[in-house]
Amino acid sequence: MEGLIAPAWLIVFGACFGSFTNVVVWRLPRQESVVHPGSHCPRCGHAVRWHDNLPVLGWVLLSGRCRDCRASISWRYPVVECGSALLWLSAHWIGTGGGGDLPLSLQPWIGLPLVGLLLPLVLIDLDHMWLPESLCRWGVLLGLMVSVSGGVPVFADHMIGAVLSLMALEALSAIAERVIGQPALGLGDAKLAALGGAWLGLFGVSIAMAIAVFSGAIVGSLGRLTGRLKPRQAFPFGPYIALGIWLVWLAGPDWWWEQWLVVLGVSL
Repeated sequence: MEGLIAPAWLIVFGACFGSFTNVVVWRLPRQESVVHPGSHCPRCGHAVRWHDNLPVLGWVLLSGRCRDCRASISWRYPVVECGSALLWLSAHWIGTGGGGDLPLSLQPWIGLPLVGLLLPLVLIDLDHMWLPESLCRWGVLLGLMVSVSGGVPVFADHMIGAVLSLMALEALSAIAERVIGQPALGLGDAKLAALGGAWLGLFGVSIAMAIAVFSGAIVGSLGRLTGRLKPRQAFPFGPYIALGIWLVWLAGPDWWWEQWLVVLGVSL
């Protein structure tokens, strides 16, 4: 029973943070405060009762409708809360080479603010094709701060990873704009990559970007084959970068490199 306590609390607090994430995703693009006023219905303006604001359960008990005006409440709210709970739970299960080379005793808990930053960035990019610079900047600073716990070599590696990631993606975007007349990536993508470098180091963020490019290429190709994406139509790349960052954080860059070599049929 004791072994289940930590995962249970991770699920509870993860769902609660998912509820706050929904607020951030709605208000930040509208340049509204994420803390004041409290949660309220965007249609009628009535404040949400505390018992209606319980993650997932509140939505279910209300049958997905506002208690006052009966306006529909999007199914995305409980989905984000469940997803956040699962992500917080996954942060507790880090592979041998994961955790950005930070101390083992800190890794499960240090990963929580990382996923807490990545989730709203993904959702805002999906909604608005925009990655808030403020969240990316705080992510870089926080990543560099926690990397200090790994000693000077780890901090230096993470600093180099952040700087080179930013420079490389900004350069790539500028080159693409000259060649094809439009940026290949948004500047927000470069800042999100810098966040990855601050948490994973140079090799780690390189593998994360490889995962992002590979997964993004698959989804983009399928979108164009099915007609959902037009030729040269832009689509949000931030979710794929965030996916790469989180997967490398959990399993480590060496593990992913080994899987790639296996796919290529290269003997280790």
